[in-house]
Amino acid sequence: QVQLVESGGGLVQPGGSLRLSCAASGSISAISRMGWWRQPPGKEREPVASVPTIGTTEYADHAKGRFTISRDNAKNTVYLQMNNLKPEDTAVYYCNSAVWTERGLQDYWGQGTQVTVSS
Repeated sequence: QVQLVESGGGLVQPGGSLRLSCAASGSISAISRMGWWRQPPGKEREPVASVPTIGTTEYADHAKGRFTISRDNAKNTVYLQMNNLKPEDTAVYYCNSAVWTERGLQDYWGQGTQVTVSS
């Protein structure tokens, strides 16, 4: 079993910054892609950013220039640095990862962390 645990959400004023973290633990052989999604109130879940083990990171248009995704492979952890936050960034942010286990490559989600941008 694999667990993804997010942290770092909270309430921030417009223009502020937050850094989200997501640590993977459990029966992990290797981790492929790690990424972040979000679900704004009343809307569908949408991608934010992703980073492969090797290769180029990808960002949704709403995140480009403001958010930075990074990962620490030694710690099985992915981060999302969010700057210049806007009220429309308010959402539950979910960590997502493709993990190799004894059962093959499987997709896992964290429980979500709330980010609220408001004055």
